[in-house]
Amino acid sequence: MKYPVTYISQSLKMMRALLVSYVVTALFLLLTAALVYRAGLDESKVQIAVILIYIVSCFLGGFLAGKMMKTRKFLWGGLLGFLYFAVMLLVSVAVNQEFGDAVTGVMTTFVICTVSGMAGGMCA
Repeated sequence: MKYPVTYISQSLKMMRALLVSYVVTALFLLLTAALVYRAGLDESKVQIAVILIYIVSCFLGGFLAGKMMKTRKFLWGGLLGFLYFAVMLLVSVAVNQEFGDAVTGVMTTFVICTVSGMAGGMCA
């Protein structure tokens, strides 16, 4: 019965890497909010900052997932990016109570998160 232990171990490693990604996201969002407050950044600059936060957070999480898993690093990084996006989408739908008409933005965010996580896994 070696397999269940392996799956639990892998799940815990992914959860740890995902948690680090969300902590990094929270810190960068706080920094962005402070910049908006102090410097009065306009909406386009905030949108760029949010996209950069997605990229950095997913890349770092994918890198950590790849380092912890040691094999098929790009797949683990891509999975982390997908999970990051999925949790973010579920929280957004739960808070807003609707999906909205922004399908293009959702798909773009999905690609950004998944590819960034995969790139982080490849660099691991």
